[in-house]
Amino acid sequence: MDIKQLWLNAQDLWGALDQHPLLHASLALVVLLVIALVLGRVARYLILHASRMLGRQPALHWINDFRHNKVFQRLAQMTPSLVIQFGLHLVPELSKTAMIFLGNVALAFTILFLMLAVSALLSALLDIYARTEHARTRSIKGYVQLTKMVLYVFGAIIIVATLIDRSPLLLLSGLGAMSAVILLVYKDTLLSFVASVQLTSNDMLRVGDWIEMPQVGADGDVVDITLHTVKVQNYV
Repeated sequence: MDIKQLWLNAQDLWGALDQHPLLHASLALVVLLVIALVLGRVARYLILHASRMLGRQPALHWINDFRHNKVFQRLAQMTPSLVIQFGLHLVPELSKTAMIFLGNVALAFTILFLMLAVSALLSALLDIYARTEHARTRSIKGYVQLTKMVLYVFGAIIIVATLIDRSPLLLLSGLGAMSAVILLVYKDTLLSFVASVQLTSNDMLRVGDWIEMPQVGADGDVVDITLHTVKVQNYV
C-alpha cells in the first residue's frame, strides 16, 4: 500500500469521524488522557532526577528531606490534571457541559495533589527543624499537625465546591451554621492544642525531661510531644 492510498484512507476515517461527533470527541479525549499520563511520567522522572542531583550537593542537602517526604512526587502528580485542564479546549465536538464537568474534575485533582504537596512540605520542614538545637527544647509537631488538619478541612471544602461548580464561600457559610457541631467534634483537638501552646510557651515540658505519672504508668524520659500525646520512654 503506497503513501497516497494511506492518505486517502486517513481522509476517509477523518470524514467518518466528522459524521459521528460523539465518537470524534471520545477519541480525542482518550488521546488527551494518554498525552497527559505520558507527560506526567516525564515530569516525574525529570523532577526526581533533578532533585537527586541537587541533593548530592553539600549546600543543598535539605532537598533530600523534600524528596523523602514526597514533595516533588506530589508536585509531579499535578502534571496530568494540568495538561487536561489546558487541553480540553482543543478537543473537537466537545459540548460546553462536558468541558465544564471534565475541567472541574481535573481542577479538583490539581487541588488535591497541591494540598498533598503542601502537607509533605510541612513534614519536610518538621524534619529539618528536628535537627536543630531548638528542637531539643521546643517541639513544633503539634503546630504542624494542627496546620495539616486545617489544610485538609479547607482543601476538602474547595474540592467539593469545585466538583459541584459552586463558590467555596457557600460551603463555608454552611459550616458557620454548624459551628456548634464542629466544636463538639473537634473539642479534644482544640483542648490538646491549647494545652500544647501552654506547655511550649511556658517552657513547662521539653523533650528529654524525666516525668513520673504513676496513675498512667509513665515513668521515664519524654521522647516526643505531639498535638494529642506526649510519648514517654519508661525506665526499665
